[in-house]
Amino acid sequence: MADFAITLWVWEQTGSVTALALTGFFYQFPRIFTSLFAGILVDRVSRKRLLIMSEGVAAVSTLVLWWLQANGQLTIGHFYAAAWINGGFEKFGQLAYRSSISMLVKPQNYTRASSMTTAASYGANIVAPAIGGILYPVLGLGGILPINFATFVVAIITIALLNIPQPQREDRFLGKATSWLTAAWQEVTFGFRYLWNSVNLRTLLMVTALFGALLKINDTLYNPMILARTDGSSQILGAISAIAGLGGITGAIIVSIWGGFERNKKGMLLGYISVGFAKVAFGLGQGIGIWFPAQFWAFMTFPLIWGSESALWMMATPAKVQGRVFAVSFLADDLLHTPIGLFAGVLSDLVLEPAMQSSVVMQKVFSPVTGSGAGSGMALLYVGSAIAMILIGMFGFKFTHIQQIKKF
Repeated sequence: MADFAITLWVWEQTGSVTALALTGFFYQFPRIFTSLFAGILVDRVSRKRLLIMSEGVAAVSTLVLWWLQANGQLTIGHFYAAAWINGGFEKFGQLAYRSSISMLVKPQNYTRASSMTTAASYGANIVAPAIGGILYPVLGLGGILPINFATFVVAIITIALLNIPQPQREDRFLGKATSWLTAAWQEVTFGFRYLWNSVNLRTLLMVTALFGALLKINDTLYNPMILARTDGSSQILGAISAIAGLGGITGAIIVSIWGGFERNKKGMLLGYISVGFAKVAFGLGQGIGIWFPAQFWAFMTFPLIWGSESALWMMATPAKVQGRVFAVSFLADDLLHTPIGLFAGVLSDLVLEPAMQSSVVMQKVFSPVTGSGAGSGMALLYVGSAIAMILIGMFGFKFTHIQQIKKF
């Protein structure tokens, strides 16, 4: 709900896709550096404490933003600073969370468990944006931030009460390190070397990172495109987000009961194709008659994608080194997502939006399908990235190395 309110606040202040994209940029950028060290800590330090630390930092930053808002000092720059801090620390919690799943369930249930974890965020999406769309015009950002802080307190208490398993430490993986500098270098590069020695995991990393980069373009354009095409309607944006959450919950329940395809590669790649078609329809749509069913279908497919992807990674990686190996996969994502999200915002603001509303050639070629009003330039880029998702899913079946991934 806070993310939703912040999006509306920034859009009201600027009306700029780039301004929203910069929030994502400042969130992603520090994660590039923390990825190098977060994996080491996740494999060697209490994952429970790392989760609490991650939530605690987010809670403190929310308090600071609340205080600034109450005193009339809040600026967009403060959101960028909060995104920078939260992005860096959240990486520790994200890695600790994902690396704990394989310690809690059996391998045959990896897909089910990973799909179930998505139900939490999708469940929130059902009610939070809808409530935010109603409360924001009444309470404003200053009334929503304290609610956000309260949720972090609940999260921290919940984690503190849980028993989160810790893998057996591997103290000898450094080999014959001759100095502390050599030992530190081997620690930092362990995940890279592990992936480099596995052509199957390298191929998986390439395919998932490319799909994630295209999804980042869509995510960057999603909010401003809807706001531009609905004259800034928080209610419509909230309703679409709620439909997305409902689709995600539905997909999570289906995959949790079903268990996914026997071959996780098939589930992942078919999911890419399905989401791509749904997002093509969403980008071409100009009203809730298309947006609602397209969004529901896309998000109903995501649990199958994330569950299949996670199962492939966990099957091929021992629990005691998952923190360091997963950190490298997250690093690859961040290296692509950080610039590409900002690029999508700048390209839309400076090139595509003006061109679709002024260029005779652009309007003549693309306006019959995307329209020519506000948001049509963003829709053009949105649809193009969605088509690329379909192609990745189709060509992914040619990569036999993913098919060869099996339990370590």
